[in-house]
Amino acid sequence: MTTAIRTRGQVKWFDATKGFGFVVSDDGGPDILLHANVLRNFGQSSIADGSVVEIEIQETDRGKQATEVLAIEAPRDVEEEIAETPPELADVPLEPARVKWFDKVKGFGFGNVFGRPEDVFIHMEVLRSCGMADLIPGEAVCLRVVDGPRGCMAAEVRSWEYGQREDEDEDEA
Repeated sequence: MTTAIRTRGQVKWFDATKGFGFVVSDDGGPDILLHANVLRNFGQSSIADGSVVEIEIQETDRGKQATEVLAIEAPRDVEEEIAETPPELADVPLEPARVKWFDKVKGFGFGNVFGRPEDVFIHMEVLRSCGMADLIPGEAVCLRVVDGPRGCMAAEVRSWEYGQREDEDEDEA
């Protein structure tokens, strides 16, 4: 049995349509295969190119492959303060939501927050700043919702699992 190794690296590219992509380890070496199923187990259907990931990998006869995603951070070219929840949003709760639709080409979509009648606008740049590249209709996510010039809009989009971890952190505090 092969032992899993923990590594950190940057997503070289990921194609949700093909169902895979590659990670370049900070430690160097050959590219690491990141399969869509491994990403889905973390609670995301896609990941932005350049995102920083912490993963467990195994060496196989076909090369290194990710077996588990442990953490995802926004791309290194995104300013640090954007990657984390901005202080002005710290009091805005993460709310459970489902993606109504999202069009990567158009650069936006909408989600439905549980218990709210109105749609919530989701812009591609907000998604990218959170380390995500695309959303699938019906996908469970967590949103920080603010009032925008034309209604409710997402100021932050996180995976469902991220929201669950934040709830656990609050319970421990």
